[in-house]
Order: sequence, then C-alpha cells, then structure tokens
Amino acid sequence: MRLPSVPTLIRTFYTISNATTSRLFNHPTVQQTLGSSPFTRGGAIGLKSMPTVPFLSSLFSSSAQSKQMADYPVKKSDDEWRAVLNKEQFRVLRTGGTESPFTGAYDKHSPTTGTYGCAACAAPLYRATHKFKSGCGWPAYFDSIPGAVTRHTDRTFGMERTEIVCSNCGGHLGHVFKGEGYPTPTDERHCVNSISLTFREEE
Repeated sequence: MRLPSVPTLIRTFYTISNATTSRLFNHPTVQQTLGSSPFTRGGAIGLKSMPTVPFLSSLFSSSAQSKQMADYPVKKSDDEWRAVLNKEQFRVLRTGGTESPFTGAYDKHSPTTGTYGCAACAAPLYRATHKFKSGCGWPAYFDSIPGAVTRHTDRTFGMERTEIVCSNCGGHLGHVFKGEGYPTPTDERHCVNSISLTFREEE
C-alpha cells in the first residue's frame, strides 16, 4: 500500500477540516450564539478557500518570477491573459496557484488516445499514453511531449521543488516529482492542475 505524500496529506486534511468547520459554524445553534460576530458574514461563516489562505497558498503556490523573466514564444500582458482566461485559470496559470485536490476535470480522466494541451495557448503537452493513476488528487503523467514542458527550481516557503511550465507561454502547470516508486518508465510524476489543461481527442 502506497502512503500519500506529505503535501497530499496536508491538502486532504485542509479540505476535510474546512468542510467540517463550515458545517459546524453554520449550525443554527452556533449561528444564534455567534450573532453578529465579526467571523460571520450575512448570517454565515465566511471561510476562505484553500488558495486564499496565506499559509497554504505560500506552501502550494509557485513564484511567477521565473516565468516572467523567461523568454517564451507567446508573450502577453496580464490584461491580455485576463481577456482569454477565466479568473481561476489566470490564478493558476499566470500566478502559480494550485487547484484543490480531487476536484479537477482530468484527475480521473483516462483516455487511451488523444493529447492534453495548455489551456492558455493550446500547445500540446502530454499524450494520453503518458497519463497514469497516482491517487494524488491531480492528473499525473510520467513524461511529456519532447520540449513541451520547461522545468524551474521553485523555492517558495523554504522548500525546493521542480515547477513545470508550458514551454510555449510559460503557463504554470504544476510540479514534477522523482523517485516515488511508481511502476512507470521514468519514475517521475508530473503533478498537473486540471485547469491548466485542455484535452483533444485523436482524429
């Protein structure tokens, strides 16, 4: 049995605790007790989602500095990116955010053919045959299309990880982890945000 990684455990704990806290504090009895407490908002507790909690955001997000400094074929200003990406896509792809685990459209997506591309610029990134089931809560790939993904050292929150971005536009994809023991040809896991991807069926 494979034990989940520490980041996965922290994410899962946060997701469960956030949901539990929400149910607890929105119980009628607790609401009556809290009344107009500054912790309530419009009669309900205003709990922040994972990406906006400073501690966890620092832990799981990536610095966008390396992407901004790099020279990618597709260049757009933040305003231009906002015009073609929705708010969540911009947060993940352009500021290095992370979507919550087990929520992405491609987490359990298991086609036998087709290509995963960048949601920002449509550049091909991964083949369907690169994808494998890791149980981590995000789409996992053991390899990418040659030259499609660029790696950067990410030292946010005092940790050293390897960030992966689209080589065409610099959009944040996720991180790559090595030596976890998965039975794949590379023993690597590209842990990618679903929202950073699109999928195209093979014609």
